[in-house]
Amino acid sequence: MERRIGLFLLTLGTMLSVAAINSQAQTVLTRHVRDEVRTGQTQPVGHLPSNQTMSVDIVLPLRDPAGLDSFLQALYDPASPSYRQFLTVAEFTERFGPSQQAYDSVVTFAKANGFTVIGSAPNRMNVHVQGTVANIESAFHVRMATYQHPTENRTFFSADREPTVALPFALWHVAGLDNFSIPQPAGLSKNANPSRSNATTGSGPSASFLGSDMRAAYYGGTALTGSGQSLGLLEYYGTDLADLTTYFTNAKQTNAVPVTLLSTDGTSTACVYPSCDDTEQTLDITQALGMAPGLSSLVVYVGSTDAAIFNAMATHSPLNAQLSSSWTWYPADPSTDNPYFQEFAAQGQNLFQAAGDSNKWTPSSEIFPADDVYVTSVGGTDLNTGSAGGPWSSETAWVDNGGGISPNKFAIPSWQTSAAAGCANCSKTYRNGPDVSANANFTFYVCADQTTCTANSYGGTSFAAPMWAGSLAL
Repeated sequence: MERRIGLFLLTLGTMLSVAAINSQAQTVLTRHVRDEVRTGQTQPVGHLPSNQTMSVDIVLPLRDPAGLDSFLQALYDPASPSYRQFLTVAEFTERFGPSQQAYDSVVTFAKANGFTVIGSAPNRMNVHVQGTVANIESAFHVRMATYQHPTENRTFFSADREPTVALPFALWHVAGLDNFSIPQPAGLSKNANPSRSNATTGSGPSASFLGSDMRAAYYGGTALTGSGQSLGLLEYYGTDLADLTTYFTNAKQTNAVPVTLLSTDGTSTACVYPSCDDTEQTLDITQALGMAPGLSSLVVYVGSTDAAIFNAMATHSPLNAQLSSSWTWYPADPSTDNPYFQEFAAQGQNLFQAAGDSNKWTPSSEIFPADDVYVTSVGGTDLNTGSAGGPWSSETAWVDNGGGISPNKFAIPSWQTSAAAGCANCSKTYRNGPDVSANANFTFYVCADQTTCTANSYGGTSFAAPMWAGSLAL
C-alpha cells in the first residue's frame, strides 16, 4: 500500500512539474516593441477598446535552422550535387517546417484563449486567428495601448511589452500587434516637373513607355513569352481590374493572362478605400504582363500583414517561381520575414523587391525588405530605345534612384564580397544594394482610379521590380 502511495505521489509530482514547465511563459523569438515605445520616447495616450476585434498571425519557428542554412548553401553552389534541387512545399515542410504536434499545440492554445482560428497553412508556419483586444492581452500578456506617432500626424497602437505565451516552446512572431509603420509604395514617384517630359521613344500616348516597350528593349525576341509560368505580386490593398482593361484598351493591346486577386487574410481584394488609388497595383500588373505576355497566370496577393502575404506566396499551388514587391515598411525586427524568404530560396522562388527612390537608404527609413539578403533588390535607370517599340539604345543610372548600404545592418552576403571589394563606395561589412536595375524614369503610361490615365507622370523602382519578375519568367 505504501509503495502504491509512493508511486502515486511520484507520478503526481512528475505531472505537476511537466504542467509547470508547459505553463511557463515563453518569450517570442523576434522583437515586436518599437524603440520609441520601449525607451519611453512616446507615451501612451489611450487604450484599444477591450471588445475591439483584431486579427493576428501566430508564427511558429522553423525546425533545424542550421540545417536549412547548410542546405541553401549547397542548393546555390554550382559545384554541389544538390545544385538547384529545389524542394516542394511538402518536402520543405517535412524537413524544416514546424512539426504537426507543435502546430496543433498552437491551435489548441489559440482556442483556449478565446480566439477563432480563421486559417491554417500547408507549411505549418502560420495560424491566422481572430479575437478581441482582451483575448490578445490575456494570451500574450501585454497591454494594447495607443501612442502619438513621433514623426506622423496620427496615433498608432502597439503592445506595451514583448509578448510571452504559455506554450512548451517559443513562437517566432505574432504579426499584427502594432501599426507603427504603414506599408507604402516603395518606389512610386510623381514627376516634380510635369511640363517637362522625359519620354522620347515610347509607343504609348505622348511617347510614353508601355510594358511591351520594356519587353522589346530588354528582351527583343519573340520566342519566349512566359508560357507555363506563374507570377505573383504583393499588394497591401485591393485593386479594380477595370483599370487594367482601360490600360490595354488605350494601348490598343489585348491581355490574355488570367489575373487572380487572392486575399491572404480576409483583406478585401476590391478597391474600397477612399478615392481608390490603385496606381501601384495596376502598374505592377501591367509591367509584369508587358514583359511576359504569355504567362499561365498572374496572382495578386492582397493582405494586411507581411506574414500573411509571404506565407501565402510560399504555399500557393501552383507555386509562383517569380515574385515581386513594390511596397516597403519598417519592421521592429528586420529578421521577422526571413523564414518565408528562406522557404522561397529552398523552393526556387525569386522575390524582386523595389529598392525605393530618392536615396532613402538611411537609418530608420522604410525600405525593408529591400536590403534583406534573401531578396533581389531592384534599382532604377534612365532608358533610351532606338524607336517606338524598338530595341535598347542606351541606359544610365537614374538620378532619383534608391540604394546604398543596408540601414538594417544586414551582414554582407558571400555572393557580394567580390564585387564590393572592387567598389570604393561599397561596404565590405554590410549588404549593399540594389542588386539589379531597370528603367524607372518618368516615362511610363499608367491607368488608375477608374478614370485617370497619365503619360510620363509617374516613375520609380516600383516599375522595375515587376519588370524583372516578368523577365525571369521568360
